[in-house]
Amino acid sequence: MATVILARHGRTTANATGVLAGRGKGVHLDEHGLEQARAAGKRLAGLPLAAIVTSPLERCRETAREINRTQATPLRVANERGLLECDYGSWTGRELKTLAKESLWKTVQTHPANAHFPDGESMAQMLARGVGAVRAWDAKVEAEHGADGVWLAVSHGDVIKAILADALGMHLDLFQRLVVDPGSLSVIRYTPLRPFVVSVNSSSGDLSGLKPPTRKRRKRLASDAVVGGGAGTAAAGGARASHGPKT
Repeated sequence: MATVILARHGRTTANATGVLAGRGKGVHLDEHGLEQARAAGKRLAGLPLAAIVTSPLERCRETAREINRTQATPLRVANERGLLECDYGSWTGRELKTLAKESLWKTVQTHPANAHFPDGESMAQMLARGVGAVRAWDAKVEAEHGADGVWLAVSHGDVIKAILADALGMHLDLFQRLVVDPGSLSVIRYTPLRPFVVSVNSSSGDLSGLKPPTRKRRKRLASDAVVGGGAGTAAAGGARASHGPKT
């Protein structure tokens, strides 16, 4: 199947001040967040994207807009509610340092598969809709652009972490081991047999190496892993550890 680049939106004032923005309205990129979005766009400028899909929240739409501006042929950006931030319910808009004192915080840290936010959704529900949305769009891109199609999904920290955990075969209880920083890019290539996680939380490096090849591929099944590890990929990536809810 196609390849998806997962972009987390750039930094917001809520991120900078330790507030859980959630699905609250009017949360925009700050100046540093705009710089992060533009930097992500520059990294993707040499890669013709087949589609750009984004969470409908302002901070993601603003990030998608900055990335789209660097494309040689800008695309019509599509909103996808499946990529929305986790519904943190009554936790929305509160300071993380205050939320850390609540008993649910420990569940979010150690057993997120069992975490359900008051008046909101569970992290398991977030995982299901996020993965479902990415899988559906990936199939759509492949149907329209072929198996070498590359597309962009702009979303939120916890949502992207959950999608990556699913691709890595990790239980949701382990997804807090992943870090997805503002403005970072992560890459997954889905195939019929397994997903390949190409890059996690990368913040530098040109991703034009993901461009579909002009020559014919060797007749090797797309789902096959290269025995011995192969010669490497052109996409750079890195990962660190993780903490609380990301927004």
